[in-house]
Amino acid sequence: MGHIVGESRNQATLFPEVLDDLIREGSPVRVIDAFVDSLDLAGLGFDRAVAKATGRPGYSPGDLLKLYVYGYLNQIRSSRRLEREAGRNVELLWLLNKLRPDFKTIADFRKDNAKAITKACRAFTLFCRAQDLFAAELVAVDGSKFRAASSKKQVWTQSRVDSTRQLIDRRIKDYLDGLDRTDRQEPQEDPKAVESALAALRERREGPIDDRGRTEDVEAVRCDRGRSEVDADGA
Repeated sequence: MGHIVGESRNQATLFPEVLDDLIREGSPVRVIDAFVDSLDLAGLGFDRAVAKATGRPGYSPGDLLKLYVYGYLNQIRSSRRLEREAGRNVELLWLLNKLRPDFKTIADFRKDNAKAITKACRAFTLFCRAQDLFAAELVAVDGSKFRAASSKKQVWTQSRVDSTRQLIDRRIKDYLDGLDRTDRQEPQEDPKAVESALAALRERREGPIDDRGRTEDVEAVRCDRGRSEVDADGA
């Protein structure tokens, strides 16, 4: 009995999949999309919320904010990782309509709009808590549990509201600061590294791989084994 085999990567399809079909109707990522679309980006202080009439067009701050909200919720902790995920993560491909901003664009957006991003992420966190959404993710992000059903019966004093906002703001700041640190420390990828690795794999002889990822030459292994057997017989 053989194995289950997937479709050929090179096979053309008569009816291409619609990207929206890959995201189920109840997927929480749709909440991120609708929430950001409901925001007054100019009122929150985002640069270029209104596109300029002249000059080179830039990314909409709404699209980049969606990337950051998704990254914050899923703790994607570097601009380069956000860039990679935008090009391979199906939810982000859907959320950004297949836009793939580079890491510098992503980092510059954070630098220019840190306060506005914090306000938006805080509002998103409070909204999701009230709607009992992303419970596990939010516990991982800010370390506090929240039960929407019981919260409706509780009295939220102004001091409690302020302390909750301060906690959320600290967590958001920690996330954004962490992105800055990772961006400074993360080594740049060599664009030719993958090409070189694939070439090495094509050229090498098939052989066992040791615990450090090194490939041994099959003939060398066989010769060593043959010599060992001869030495054993001679002994």
